[in-house]
Amino acid sequence: QVQLVESGGGLVQAGGSLRLSCAASGSTLSIDSMGWYRQAPGKAREFVARIRSEGTTNYADSVKGRFTISRDNAKNTVYLQMNSLKPEDTAVYFCRLLSSGRIYWGQGTQVTVSS
Repeated sequence: QVQLVESGGGLVQAGGSLRLSCAASGSTLSIDSMGWYRQAPGKAREFVARIRSEGTTNYADSVKGRFTISRDNAKNTVYLQMNSLKPEDTAVYFCRLLSSGRIYWGQGTQVTVSS
């Protein structure tokens, strides 16, 4: 079993920055990828960024050039550095881990960007 604990959300003004963290614990010996999704009120959950075990990354077009995903393999932790935040980035951000064909989700952390 895998547990994911997110942190780092909060309230920030437009143009500001936040850094989200997601620490994985439990049966984490075979992590295929870790990533972030987000869900705004009244909208479907959407992909934000992903980093695979070999280090390759993918980003949603809406965050390219502003967000950076990284990972500390020794700590089984993934980070999302969010710069130049916009009000439309406001959402609950969820950490996602893929391991041996199974998907695990964190509980989510709120990010609110004021205009």
